[in-house]
Amino acid sequence: MPRIRVLVVDDSVVIRRVVTDVLSADPDVEVASAATGRIALAKLTQANYDLVILDVEMPEMDGLETLAAIRKTHPRLPVVMFSALTEQGATATLDALALGATDYFAKPSGPGGLDESRRVLREELLPAIKQLCPQTVAKPPATLFAPVMSAATGGAVTAVVIASSTGGPNALRDVFQTLPADLPVPILIVQHMPPMFTKMLAERLTASSRVPVEEATHGSLVQRGRAVIAPGDFHMTVVRDLTGVRVFLHQDAPENSCRPAADPLFRSAVKVYGGGTLAVVLTGMGSDGLRGCEAVRAAGGRVLAQDEATSVVWGMPGAVARAGLADRLLPLALVGPEIVRRVTGGNGPP
Repeated sequence: MPRIRVLVVDDSVVIRRVVTDVLSADPDVEVASAATGRIALAKLTQANYDLVILDVEMPEMDGLETLAAIRKTHPRLPVVMFSALTEQGATATLDALALGATDYFAKPSGPGGLDESRRVLREELLPAIKQLCPQTVAKPPATLFAPVMSAATGGAVTAVVIASSTGGPNALRDVFQTLPADLPVPILIVQHMPPMFTKMLAERLTASSRVPVEEATHGSLVQRGRAVIAPGDFHMTVVRDLTGVRVFLHQDAPENSCRPAADPLFRSAVKVYGGGTLAVVLTGMGSDGLRGCEAVRAAGGRVLAQDEATSVVWGMPGAVARAGLADRLLPLALVGPEIVRRVTGGNGPP
């Protein structure tokens, strides 16, 4: 079985050494490194790589310039951006995703130093690399459209809950660009992202669609025709009181190694909206959303999942599909129109 060939591009000697040491300790991974974007581009002409880890902030030729050049010659090569947990890093990361980066990885920071950095690289980055590079396994042809089971028989859709992870920011953008301004239900989103990144993602979704999107705040009222996204490092749930449905944020333990996680949101939506819940699971690693979709189906709600062919990683939607929970498997281009079809007409307030 061939090893995964990874090119690490970072101007920091320390970062290159730490990442190289951790990744190369795995027998399935072979690592090379480059100190600048120009060196990286030269190496890509000399050897075949399965994945590039690319620093966002570099002198002379930064990560965005390097990414743009890579995409001209290697349009399908997975590129994972390496960025700092700062406002500047978040902005650059979202720019990179819009330019075609496959995923991003936040540089470890805070207490623990190099030992903690190595742990995060080993337990989080390495598994992500292996999911993005399943090059030794032949995939069966994916169908463009596949109904999985008959639609649930609940009442009108009264809320849409969305889960996404790897590839999610671009998938969400594509979905939201198809939604009308007068959508008669609220939308609640969990995208696996750290703090600050989610706020900027909300701003970008608002700028590119007709549905306003905000980073959720604790206690805010859920409103139809508007979307809220869970803030990084907080689970988002919904509760109903005498005045309406409100957002409840908390920092309980991560679920599925995630916080925010989709499962808590989906479970809470079922308690509030019952069979009126429409769950949508987009591209992402792991299986977050699976248990929540079980609750949605048990309550008579509906579930849509993105298909394998258009997913960056068919982990989350694939888990839902394999469990027989999805009403429909859809290519990304049809997810938004299907949401609109299911929620329009005769829905009451949230």
